Amino acid sequence: MSYPPIENHGIIGDLRTAALVRNDGAIDFMCFPYFDSPTVFASLLDARKGGFFQIEPTPGDFHRHQSYRPNTNILDTTFRSAHATAIVSDFMTVEQSGDRHCLVRRVETVRGEVPFQAVCAPKFGYANVGHKVEKKPKGILFIPNRAAMPPMLLRASVPLGHANGEARARFLLRAGQSAWFILEEFSSGLESADAHWVSRALEKTRRYWQSWVARSTYRGRWQEMVNRSALTLALLMSKRDGSIVAAPTFGLPEWPGAGRNWDYRFTWVRDASFALDAFLQLGYTNEARAIMGWLDKRCRQSIPEKPLQVVYRLNGSRKLSERTLDNLEGYEGSRPVRIGNAACGQLQLDIYGEFIDAVYLFDQQHKAISPEFWRHIHRLVEWVCQNWNRVDDSIWEIRNGALPFLYSRAMCWVTVDRAIKLARRRSFPAPLDRWNSVRERIHRTFYSTFWNPKLKSFVQYHGAKIVDASMLLLPGVNFIASSDSRWRLTLKAIEKHLVTDCFVYRYLPFTSYTGRTASEGTFSACSFWYVEALADANKLVKARSIFEKFLGHANELGLYAEQLGPQGEHLGNFPQALSHISLIRAACNLNERLA
Repeated sequence: MSYPPIENHGIIGDLRTAALVRNDGAIDFMCFPYFDSPTVFASLLDARKGGFFQIEPTPGDFHRHQSYRPNTNILDTTFRSAHATAIVSDFMTVEQSGDRHCLVRRVETVRGEVPFQAVCAPKFGYANVGHKVEKKPKGILFIPNRAAMPPMLLRASVPLGHANGEARARFLLRAGQSAWFILEEFSSGLESADAHWVSRALEKTRRYWQSWVARSTYRGRWQEMVNRSALTLALLMSKRDGSIVAAPTFGLPEWPGAGRNWDYRFTWVRDASFALDAFLQLGYTNEARAIMGWLDKRCRQSIPEKPLQVVYRLNGSRKLSERTLDNLEGYEGSRPVRIGNAACGQLQLDIYGEFIDAVYLFDQQHKAISPEFWRHIHRLVEWVCQNWNRVDDSIWEIRNGALPFLYSRAMCWVTVDRAIKLARRRSFPAPLDRWNSVRERIHRTFYSTFWNPKLKSFVQYHGAKIVDASMLLLPGVNFIASSDSRWRLTLKAIEKHLVTDCFVYRYLPFTSYTGRTASEGTFSACSFWYVEALADANKLVKARSIFEKFLGHANELGLYAEQLGPQGEHLGNFPQALSHISLIRAACNLNERLA
């Protein structure tokens, strides 16, 4: 069966889960009730068995367009023909003062008359759990055959029927008429719903998001794209836990058929640290505080042999056992479809630098850290001082064996450097002489071990003959000066081997390091890192040109997946937090230098 392009989707959410809405009016991916819960809609991963919630005009010869209402996460899908125009508005209510969480779909005809059909076909438990359907006075009740899964109630302003486990409706709307659908977790105390309730919920949701955007302190260039990225990051945050998912999806392939189909519905320490910085740059201190609270808890729960885990569940659990869903065929047949993530067992030394740098920025820009928190940080730094020279799996999580990576060493330097500065700023107790010695040793090793005089470039790992786009981050963390002659040569090597116009590969795909036989797309975040590196090198005209070109490769809603393919198609999980975090950081950096 055919599958829609990944980029043909928008996202809505309620700060505990999210749904992807296709530009033909279908919701084809949603986990419920939380990001890391099983799916109820997953036709994006199996068009026949995954489940969906479709509302569309019939017949379907309409031009389709999606847009967000200004400064909100309310998504409008507009259908236009020569004779009629209709809009499906989708949003999730955000809990305020005891409001319930629910998915709301409002359908309106603004010109002519339009016949519609609606099909709500949930498939519970990753399409592995059957369900029964009951007709209730309030609507159609879907009851999973597993007690731990919540039943869901569909209500509507039009008559609903059901058959084969699905709810269906056909209705006609003339100009000025509207209909609504509400899907939510069933409970006996649900309040009644009518057109007035839907209008009120829509208005409250609009006010919530517009008030949220108004808190931003960013007033620079590209404000619309920065705001959209911020709104997207907000949708990826768990209000319950203070964490942020790498993406709300799993199983979307980095390259169709290549087997690299991962589960991103968890919180990486790296993403959380970068997101904290992005929120601070935009003035979102509440979100930064929430993430810092989550990071603080992970630091306090650390274990001696490996203080930080690479990735956690949203609630901080370390249990992310990876398994495959053999019942789903995968997007465009891309198997295996995995849930859980075995990266939790990897050693990635760079996360300590990203974590400590985030703490340092938070302490500097917002609120001083406590002496108790410092004691836990002290323990992390001591561990890094003893382990910085180990081989590891590094930032890209290639499952092909550990190596001595340049980026990991550099971020270990950042760990010690920021800890020294924190201790001095706050007069915290620390063995500064010993830490200084370790910091200097790491830096010397960087120049003696990772510089390749034949290539005239730093290399990805000791003994390598290739570069890596993660190096683009090093001037920004003050590990190396952008004016350093060897860095300038390295930047040229990155441009030669990894950059095509505004597109940047994270590494050369076909190397012994990757062990890969299939290609992959360019990495969206790396394009924004390249912009920052150019700006740091004072190549402002080029940086602006690359940045604005790459902004044009977002989808029509301003969203980015993890990667872009050779024809501009979006690849990997969608939308990806790191892509939008990197957009915000690049915009802030470049805007400041252009001022």
